[in-house]
Amino acid sequence: MSGRDVADLVLLAALWGASFLFMRLGAAEFGPLPLAFVRVAGASALLLPLLWWRGQGGQLLRHWRPLAVVGVLNSALPFSLFALAALVLGIGLMAIFNATAPLWGALIAWLWLAERPSGTRALGLAVGFAGVVALSIGKADLRPDASGLSPAIGIAACVTATLLYGFAANYARRAAAAVPPLAVATGSQTAAALVLAPLAWWFWPAAAPGARAWVAALLLAVLCTAIAYILYFRLIARVGAARAMSVTFLIPAFAALWGYVFLREVPTPAMVGGCAVILLGTALATGVLRLPWQLPRP
Repeated sequence: MSGRDVADLVLLAALWGASFLFMRLGAAEFGPLPLAFVRVAGASALLLPLLWWRGQGGQLLRHWRPLAVVGVLNSALPFSLFALAALVLGIGLMAIFNATAPLWGALIAWLWLAERPSGTRALGLAVGFAGVVALSIGKADLRPDASGLSPAIGIAACVTATLLYGFAANYARRAAAAVPPLAVATGSQTAAALVLAPLAWWFWPAAAPGARAWVAALLLAVLCTAIAYILYFRLIARVGAARAMSVTFLIPAFAALWGYVFLREVPTPAMVGGCAVILLGTALATGVLRLPWQLPRP
């Protein structure tokens, strides 16, 4: 990877890590569904002109069905679930659970697409999900807090969201493989906005969100969704999908950094340990890390 590619990767991790901060700042005043709507609507408003400028606008009409499915599974539902979790969970903890998305992707590819993993990758799945279970047990308090939700509900929302990410990735591989990446990003955000619009209108808060919540929501849309997608697909084009996916390993660190700087959230030793186990499992399951006996001989 060139210096520019590394810089893009680090910037992408910083932006996606900040998404959990912005959800935390905006969720209480907007509510999960309106916040998710503002996020995808703002992103689609920026991506649509770019798509048409590049002459790919016709892709939206040609492939609207798979793009709509990807929009629901990869944006509308998981963004709403993470916004729900933001009402009750800290930034770092949400980012750690988000890092399990590649694990779900590998597991679903095994069960749905019959892509049987090697022994090492199966070990990675076991290690990663063991980390999820251990971290969940330690944090899954059933008592509701001031938001009326319990941490257990927040954890369940995060896990469900990452499961949807894994399913959406495998669905997109089959149904939208021929669609240009920018069209997938734009079409999915637009479809998510259309799906969430009536729900956002119905659940729109009676009290108008304040300036801080609006700034958080707009930054979430512009920086963490529209610009982040452009960076992500540029990385895929330059260095390949496997290397671009390595951003997964940097996001929890940036999320923890933003949480400490802006909200004084300090990661606990249990969170650090659980994150290490989950990332180790993810590295093995995705082939990023190989055991010594797997390394090619010189």
